[in-house]
Amino acid sequence: MQIMVTFKNIDSSESLKSYVIKKLDKFDRLLDGPAEAHVVLSVEKIRHIAELTLTCDRINIHAREESESMYSSIDALVDKIRAQVKKNKEKIKRHMSGKKHSLKTNTEDFETLEPWTDPLAPDDIIMETIDTKPMDIDDAVAEFISGRQAFFVFNNARTEQLNVLYKHNNGKLGLIQPGG
Repeated sequence: MQIMVTFKNIDSSESLKSYVIKKLDKFDRLLDGPAEAHVVLSVEKIRHIAELTLTCDRINIHAREESESMYSSIDALVDKIRAQVKKNKEKIKRHMSGKKHSLKTNTEDFETLEPWTDPLAPDDIIMETIDTKPMDIDDAVAEFISGRQAFFVFNNARTEQLNVLYKHNNGKLGLIQPGG
C-alpha cells in the first residue's frame, strides 16, 4: 500500500508518520489489489483532526475523525475505515456470490406457484367513451386545469388528430400527440 501523510497546521513528526503507517499496513491483507492512502493530519485550535482517503480497485473511501489527541483521532479513523472496508467487501462478496434466489429456480418452486392469470383480462377492463371536440391547445389547457381529471383527451383543431394533456411529475403539463 502506498501511504502519503500530509501535515497541516502542525509540525511534521516522524513518530506520528510511523504510527499512521504502522496502523495502515494492516489493511494490505483486507484489500484485494494495490491501494493508495492519503492521510491529512491537522490541528485547529484544540481539535486534532485526521482525514484519510483510501483508493483501491473498486473501493473509494473517505473518513474524518477528530478528538483532543492526534493518536486517538488516528485510532478512531482506522477503526472507521476498517468497518467501511469490511462492509464494502461483504457487499461485493454478496453481489458476486451467485447465490441469488431469482437466478436459481428449482422444480419445487414451480409446483408451489399458483397458475398465472392475465392481470388485464377483459372482465377487469372498464370501458369508457369520451366525447372529443375540436379545440386549440390553449383551450384544452384551460379546460384541463378547471377539471379534476388525471388527463384530458381532445381533438386538436389544427392537426385534426387526437391529443392527450396530462400533469407531469415535475408539475408541468405534458402533451401527447401522434407522430408521423
